[in-house]
Amino acid sequence: MQISSVWGRACGLTRTVVEGVRFDETTKAIVVSVRPDARARSRCGRCGRRSAGYDRGAGRRRWRGLDAGTTRVFIEADAPRVRCRVHGPTVTQVSWARHGVGHTRDFDAMAAWLVVRTSKSATCQLLRVAWRTVGSIVTRVNSDVEAVVDRLDGLRRIGIDEISYKRGQRYLIVVVDHDTGRLVWAGPGRSEAALNVFFDELGDQRAAEITHVSADMADWIAKTVARRAPNAVRCADPFHVVAWAIEALDIERRRAWNRAKGRKAPQSPGRRGRTTGDSRQIARSRYALWKNPDDLNGRQRQQLDWIAKTDPKLWRAYLSKKDSATSSPPEDNKAETPSTVGSLGLVDHNSNRSSTSQRRSRDTAKRSKRTSNTASHKDSSNPPTPRSDSSQESPTDSTAHNPSSPSQCSPSAATHHNSHTETDPHIQQESHISKPLCVKWFVLGRVGSRPMSNIGRGV
Repeated sequence: MQISSVWGRACGLTRTVVEGVRFDETTKAIVVSVRPDARARSRCGRCGRRSAGYDRGAGRRRWRGLDAGTTRVFIEADAPRVRCRVHGPTVTQVSWARHGVGHTRDFDAMAAWLVVRTSKSATCQLLRVAWRTVGSIVTRVNSDVEAVVDRLDGLRRIGIDEISYKRGQRYLIVVVDHDTGRLVWAGPGRSEAALNVFFDELGDQRAAEITHVSADMADWIAKTVARRAPNAVRCADPFHVVAWAIEALDIERRRAWNRAKGRKAPQSPGRRGRTTGDSRQIARSRYALWKNPDDLNGRQRQQLDWIAKTDPKLWRAYLSKKDSATSSPPEDNKAETPSTVGSLGLVDHNSNRSSTSQRRSRDTAKRSKRTSNTASHKDSSNPPTPRSDSSQESPTDSTAHNPSSPSQCSPSAATHHNSHTETDPHIQQESHISKPLCVKWFVLGRVGSRPMSNIGRGV
């Protein structure tokens, strides 16, 4: 194969004759001299119609091609003009580049591919072009794609959301297709008028074929979708569902911290006082409540174990956040108790290694049991004195309800704790979630009745 054919293949040239290849010392670039063959000669650069010659134009021109390693490559050819019956005097058409552009089609395709998969700044540095040049390339490639592909055809399940760009209150409305996972439309604004532009381009007939629309709870989206796509089921996308659940969980965590014991007033103006006891434990469990259960470490699992046994209300809020990932709200009539910690796998029952707090709890339980046995042996000759109901609990039972005792998570202890919780109205009342969380789950309850499992990922 001749060197001219090799460079023709490397530069993606079709219907072109390679005249020669040289290295330009001035620009430090490879220059490939070409000319169109007889079939592609004397055609209008705008419509492609064969036309009569007009003049030689501005002489020879260069088009930037794909780089050969770190060396730039240019395609050089004559650019005469023809007299088109429609467009008048026009530069002749070339097969390797668009009309009026200084880059080849392969260069434009590479730039557009990089912009989709990386940042615009990185594309400029890699291809050694200006910022505005990349924007012009994207506009040209998008125009060619829209001429042959209808992005709005066959939409059934879509997602609508807005994103901010630059500084200030500047937003773009984006619409994605959940079936293909691709962006199908984007427009400036964040209002009903801006969203109506999308439905105007979609048309009433295709809008009636949309079955599901996932979005946040913005009023301008809900009103527009209800009016323009009446057959669509409006759903909340998983991203906003989880975000709402985390927000409600953090509100409940702060309330639990305010109710807990161990808070200290600031020692001096402008200085925060340190917390102790339960308040300190809740403050340090912030990231444990936020993280996914699979990403928890040993210490964070112990923190959740402690919350489950000491604060049923906060634990209920955590379970609600955990269930929000599947968009199925928990049953409000079932109060979660600390005995569910073992079933959720937050504590390793098969572990042979015990933490320091667990060993101390066992030692305390053994000492209290020996003390109670000694006291009962000394007082065996004395008649028993009546005790109140609160004092009839044995030392072993009090140890079972100790928040730091690991026996709380054993199956037997779980059964005993279930029976105690069912008869304790205070624990059942505290197990209900707070009002802000109920408001969130009222929304999630409405979403849970929708077929969210078929929607796919949100925007």
